[in-house]
Amino acid sequence: MSIPPPPSVAGRPVVLLRPAPQRTDRIFTPGALRLLHDRFTVVDLADDPSDEAFDAALPDAFAIIGQPDLPAGRLARAPRLRALLNVEGNFYPNVDYETCFRRGVHVLGCGPAYAQAVAEYALALALDLARGISREDRAFRAGRERYVSDGNADAVLLRGSDIGLVGFGNLGRALHPLLAPFRPTLRVYDPWLPPGALREYGVLPASLDETLARSRFVFVLATVTDDSRRLLGARELGLLPDGARLILVSRAPVVDFPALLSRVGDGRLLAAIDVWPEEPVAAEDPVRGLEGLVLSAHRAGGVPEAFHAVGDMVVDDLTLVASGLPPARMQAAARELVGRYRNRPVT
Repeated sequence: MSIPPPPSVAGRPVVLLRPAPQRTDRIFTPGALRLLHDRFTVVDLADDPSDEAFDAALPDAFAIIGQPDLPAGRLARAPRLRALLNVEGNFYPNVDYETCFRRGVHVLGCGPAYAQAVAEYALALALDLARGISREDRAFRAGRERYVSDGNADAVLLRGSDIGLVGFGNLGRALHPLLAPFRPTLRVYDPWLPPGALREYGVLPASLDETLARSRFVFVLATVTDDSRRLLGARELGLLPDGARLILVSRAPVVDFPALLSRVGDGRLLAAIDVWPEEPVAAEDPVRGLEGLVLSAHRAGGVPEAFHAVGDMVVDDLTLVASGLPPARMQAAARELVGRYRNRPVT
């Protein structure tokens, strides 16, 4: 199809800025925001985020920064659109992706910006589970500290351990080099990657059952699809060796929470959880008093450096696209996969 050139003001393509639930000042440093305004005509919809204001600006839009609803009818009112840049972190089923692909619109996500932060946090959680750091901190504060070896009866080393990764996308690939100094045996289950691709990273491709049954530590890093919902149910969790450590930092629906908490409550498993089926977790939820858990309030990726990386990626990739080049920093939506995601917005 014939695509009209992007409209501009003083030679600058029009970019609609509607980043909610993100905030402009959270994801853009002053310097990055200045570059965005220098290179583009920015229509900032923060003061009027209404659908009416958004629709009125659509016909001139070269790019959209945000994740608004974009069904086919709405996309038809944006004939000049070249890029949709999701700055929340998930591809939602609120966009007619097929229309975007057919029209050559770049659909980009900011997931890579969070990968390093989540990976470092996941490693920290694993070390906590290995050595009981936060548990013994609580005991010390309560006057129940145990000195020297008395507090180490269940301590294990990460070094040389069998470690399993469930999922090897942005998070798994960021975590992989952080684990390398511990010289683990690293097994990976990811049905979206062929064994040869995994071997190129120096990991062992494995089935889900093998990954779970042979791992002392398991990192759950998978996204949510219809196929991965409750991927780790009672049967799968039952494959874990007694005393195994599970670290959940991707999406809560991947795990059957009642089954997970039951196994933790029975003392067969230790777990660190950063994502929950319902957030915030209810004040009376018994999980708050369950021994064997390290609790975290969905904070693995949300550090200022990661948020600022989002803004830098947006400016860089918009500049490339406006120059007729492909984006290089954000994650491009895969036509074969984007319709499968079932992630929910992070509030």
